[in-house]
Amino acid sequence: MQEPQFTITTESLSDYFGKFIIEPLPQGFGHTLGNALRRVLYTSIPGAAVTSVSISGASHQFTTLPGVREDVVQLILAVKQIRPTYTKDQPARITFSAKGPGEVTAGQFVTPPDVTIANPKLIIAHLADKNSHLEIEATIESGFGYSPAEDRTSTTIGVIPTDASFTPVVRVNYEVAATRVGRLTNYDKLMLDITTDGTLSPQTALTTAASILVSYFTSIVHPQQAAAVSASTDVSTRPQAGSNIAIEELDLPTRIANALQKAGFDTVSSLLTVPRAELAKVKNLGGKSVKVIDAALTQRGFELG
Repeated sequence: MQEPQFTITTESLSDYFGKFIIEPLPQGFGHTLGNALRRVLYTSIPGAAVTSVSISGASHQFTTLPGVREDVVQLILAVKQIRPTYTKDQPARITFSAKGPGEVTAGQFVTPPDVTIANPKLIIAHLADKNSHLEIEATIESGFGYSPAEDRTSTTIGVIPTDASFTPVVRVNYEVAATRVGRLTNYDKLMLDITTDGTLSPQTALTTAASILVSYFTSIVHPQQAAAVSASTDVSTRPQAGSNIAIEELDLPTRIANALQKAGFDTVSSLLTVPRAELAKVKNLGGKSVKVIDAALTQRGFELG
């Protein structure tokens, strides 16, 4: 088989937008690569987002604060627009305390060393006078795709879970046109436009998406077989009684249950055969999700390996 030979030209590039041209491709491969890259860019590039907000003086979101033009709902919507850069599994907290009069921006948040805010000029609130005071604490988490607020429940008064869009890719468009090589005109030219939120460069997003596709295609060529389950009748390898219950019955958050089912875990018995460290590597899971799964299993009398 002949090795692919084409060039990638960066026609335009900034912190937020990149236009890339890939040519010449064999006929049909423009749509094949364009559609595959587009889908992966939208769904599988990791990012970070605000997952909960706590506002001093507001026990719930349907209230107002003295001297603050925006109500609590508007404040939460503004904080959700903060685009942080953060890669660790454990949640991080950012805070600010501001006095009026004037605007409050995202850049006024105090962040840990491993958290940066890509849009510091984002206006969060307007304070009316010198007696106005606003304190906000937000939780930052890393993840993939979209996660609804219902996935995160809080028993702490004043902590308001938010919907979270983790993906740093805002928009992906591709177009395929004909190009020529010598006298041959039946080649494809793929033109790919990538817009990000500024936390990740379009160039990095493109190479990350390509690497993800490579890893999956490599696994098709060289399948990674799961370790065979020993046929030993040792008690430790036998399915635990009652472990044939479905994953849905564990009452896990929707995001975690979906991630487990997509990875092929349909019952508790299939879950118990995987070591804790390996489970944390499942797509859209992590150390925090494994703790949630472990707690749900413990309530049913099971224990992860």
